[in-house]
Amino acid sequence: MRPAGQAPPRVLTVAGSDSGGGAGIQADLKTMLALGVHGMSVITAVTAQNSLGVQGAWELPVEAVRAQYRSVVDDIGVQAVKTGMLASAELVEAVAELVSGTDAPVVVDPVGVSKHGDPLLAASALDSVRTRLLPVATVATPNLDEVAQLTGSQVASEADLRPAAEAVLVYGPQWVLIKGGHLTGEAVDLLTDGDQEFWLRAPRHDNRHTHGTGCTLASAIASGLAKGLAVPEAVTAAKEYVTGAIARGFALGTGIGPVDHGWRFR
Repeated sequence: MRPAGQAPPRVLTVAGSDSGGGAGIQADLKTMLALGVHGMSVITAVTAQNSLGVQGAWELPVEAVRAQYRSVVDDIGVQAVKTGMLASAELVEAVAELVSGTDAPVVVDPVGVSKHGDPLLAASALDSVRTRLLPVATVATPNLDEVAQLTGSQVASEADLRPAAEAVLVYGPQWVLIKGGHLTGEAVDLLTDGDQEFWLRAPRHDNRHTHGTGCTLASAIASGLAKGLAVPEAVTAAKEYVTGAIARGFALGTGIGPVDHGWRFR
């Protein structure tokens, strides 16, 4: 238990807003609260979004993103940073510069498309993600679609996860977590730094309501790192948390509902 009046570890999310509350900034802050850290935010874009998809997206000016970041980091400080939707090359480069000057681990979720297939990153920004953002990542957490976007590597089976991880590590992150959730069978992910390998397995739950899984997992990893866990321990704990959240995902609207960020409290 933390002594009364003592601040918990602080985690900053740099990401887009999801008006439906299932992903993005909203999912990040819910995850951080559930895992006992103080969540703070830098909003990079605003989306009009619901269970059916993304109806519109508007990125914020670089100056607004930079001002939010400096306001939080220079006064409050952070023990970990998580990045999500960055939308444009200009925002990717600005955020990469900001996090590279911050003495805290960085979890990069290289968001490319929404759960419904809506593009959330301009094609022109991919090179900036490769050359500016991934090199400053403590952990990068691409899903299989994002691996294909960034490296051209296609993952069709568990055997393809290792070469996919190697292709991402070329760009310089300390660790990469290749998320195999889009494969069939067990939900298997591969965490590696190029030398050590950790295969993370969980049962696959028959639940279509999985909106926000990537944001939730990356935020859970950042929360663990902020508490002082080593990367393998932080990722293992995050996998357990998000697996429970997926199992209890619930229907909202008429499309794909969110995972349950508060499942441990219910």
